Amino acid sequence: MVIVFLVLVLAVLGGLHWYVWRRMVRDTTARPGTARRVGTAVFVAGSLLMLTALAAGRTGVPFRLQQVLAWPGFLWMVLSMYLLLGLLVGEAVRPLLRRFLERRSASGPAEVREAEPVTAGAPAREAARPSDAERPSDAERPSEGTGSPEGAGSSEGAGSSEPAGHSGVGAGTKAEVGTQVGTEVETQVGAAPAPAAPAPAPTGPSRRLFVSRVVGGAAAAAAVGTVGFGTYGVLNGPAVKRVTVPLAKLPRSAHGYRIAVVSDIHLGPVLGRGFAQKVVDTINSTQPDLIAVVGDLVDGSVKDLGPAAAPLAQLKARHGSFFVTGNHEYFSGAEEWVARVRDLGLHPLENARTELAGFDLAGVNDVAGEEEGQGPDYQKALGDRDRSRACVLLAHQPVQIHDAVDHGVDLQLSGHTHGGQLWPGNLVADLANPTLAGLERYGDTQLYVSRGAGAWGPPTRVGAPSDITVVELASRQA
Repeated sequence: MVIVFLVLVLAVLGGLHWYVWRRMVRDTTARPGTARRVGTAVFVAGSLLMLTALAAGRTGVPFRLQQVLAWPGFLWMVLSMYLLLGLLVGEAVRPLLRRFLERRSASGPAEVREAEPVTAGAPAREAARPSDAERPSDAERPSEGTGSPEGAGSSEGAGSSEPAGHSGVGAGTKAEVGTQVGTEVETQVGAAPAPAAPAPAPTGPSRRLFVSRVVGGAAAAAAVGTVGFGTYGVLNGPAVKRVTVPLAKLPRSAHGYRIAVVSDIHLGPVLGRGFAQKVVDTINSTQPDLIAVVGDLVDGSVKDLGPAAAPLAQLKARHGSFFVTGNHEYFSGAEEWVARVRDLGLHPLENARTELAGFDLAGVNDVAGEEEGQGPDYQKALGDRDRSRACVLLAHQPVQIHDAVDHGVDLQLSGHTHGGQLWPGNLVADLANPTLAGLERYGDTQLYVSRGAGAWGPPTRVGAPSDITVVELASRQA
């Protein structure tokens, strides 16, 4: 079954890449040549890098090689996705652009013809032909069979036995007429303008090729700009959001309590120690009372990413930093990472609870841990608590909200969704999660979902900027 699924996925990816190659390479080149060969090589290499980058982390490829493959592979993945979207939009533009060019080419020659003089394109023989006014009349034209212009009425011509062609008068008259007509023809031929030279054969691209290049160029510009801006946003570090959440059971003494919520940092082959330092500095700048790291900290083993996570030891908060696992921790060795974050000074909440001044703070494992017998245990974390106290639960995935409602939790803090990360992926993520991002209420329980600080796969976000959220608790009593 897994093999069939992989074959289907590869077939779909292959078909989509073939369509993008066709529109971007084949249709924009007039004939096979260097440009088409180079474009084809880029598409083949990009596709292979994308597949190897996706598989490298799960197949035991050395971490250094993962880093080499990750940047070009993941960036090609997101670039080809937005090229595809741009070209699909271009399919609607193509017929409109063709129709515009056809109308323009049809109206252009008509305007030129209207401006041209009538005789400009006339053949030379029409210009050389004498007009009716210039043509000799029947009375002036020599009669057949006589050399005299007067014809048979002349007594000299009638009585002569000499052929008309040898008559002096007839011969002179014919020569004179011939000279006059020849002169008129030469004059008219010389006065007529030279025939118009034939239009040169078109040397530019055909209309179809021109349209393909315009649409392909626009799609490429839009894709590169989108990916570039989205990647810059991630590498520049997450922004700080501030949200106030009123809790009915929160005492007045805890009014204004600030929790810095960070999720989905995704340290890995692309985002490393430098990015972790930016996240830590941003969190510390908010001067929170408590820091909550709600899963998907890493994409790799402690051996490979231990140094990248080292800046987490610098986190500072009045009541400390707490951590719960996300699904990616279970892909990367959850037990080792729990031990590692504890060494860095964070407090893992593995289906556990701690009592703080004013409210209870609880945490449950991610649902991905169920395959390893380490899934969420709400009874262990919340079963024996005093429900008259306010409770804040750390749980990586928003889908865990329904269990939180059943156990009387006042506020659940989650991540996991990335806010969709790459538009239009938010449409799919919204269907798979009760809340995509932000604050929503479920009965007496409120759920806040962070879009996360980092990114999975391509270090790019489109329509879902990264964030670190400072949740300020408000007491209704205050």
